[in-house]
Amino acid sequence: MKPAEARPVPMESLHCRWCGTRPTRSMALWACSPTLFSFYHHDLKDLTMSERRYSLDRFLEKTRDKDLNQGLFELESDRMLDINLNGEVWTKMGSMIAYTGNVKFEREGILSQGLGNLLKKAVSGEGTALTKVSGKGSVFCADSGKKITILELQNEAICVNGNDLLAFEMSLNYNIKMMKKMTAMLAGGLFNIRLEGTGMVAITSHYDPITLPVTPHQPVVTDPNATVLWSGQLEPQLKTDVQFKTIIGRGSGESLQFLFQGHGFVVVQPYEEVVFQNQS
Repeated sequence: MKPAEARPVPMESLHCRWCGTRPTRSMALWACSPTLFSFYHHDLKDLTMSERRYSLDRFLEKTRDKDLNQGLFELESDRMLDINLNGEVWTKMGSMIAYTGNVKFEREGILSQGLGNLLKKAVSGEGTALTKVSGKGSVFCADSGKKITILELQNEAICVNGNDLLAFEMSLNYNIKMMKKMTAMLAGGLFNIRLEGTGMVAITSHYDPITLPVTPHQPVVTDPNATVLWSGQLEPQLKTDVQFKTIIGRGSGESLQFLFQGHGFVVVQPYEEVVFQNQS
């Protein structure tokens, strides 16, 4: 039996099965069936969208600095902080990647926090070095592509790992703290900054952090190099007491651990950030 020949379908009866578009006169060649027109229409549409998707104008529009009107700290992305500066803020030294406006950068004065904190900074490395940023403009900060989280403290206190603090307002009081035991110095990243008061603070973490509640009946033990911050009322203790020689050159939390007891919370990241060894 001879197969039936495909007959053209009238233009007025054709439409795309997916989006309802009707063909124009220029599509008459493809207007022999609804199915063929539907595929032709969407292939052409996808090609046009692909060309637009990779244009320079589209790239510039997508990556353009956007004023979100969210206040002093804004997230341009989850890895880039935009500081709408009109005064002064503290930032982690070396975190500025770009700025606009009339902005001045000044490293923290050598005696601005007293001789005690000067000693702490000397042994804790650049992770806790701060830069005072003053003026009026936009300052963009980042830290090795780490994820940024903005927190607003309301007469509260937190302790942040020195390497995970990106920026904070001048209205917050800060104090560099370190573990009392000498072994803590050699574990890397065991220095922290206590922030207290009311104001904004930006912290960083590798990937998505999680928060663990601490109660008297449920203490929390963490790897110091994976610990990002904890509530101000908690005071971590070193859970293990290893010999001096066993921790040299070791970066895991198997040698040293933080023990948190009481009421509060601890924030950890899925990454071991060994600051001391990286600097050496």
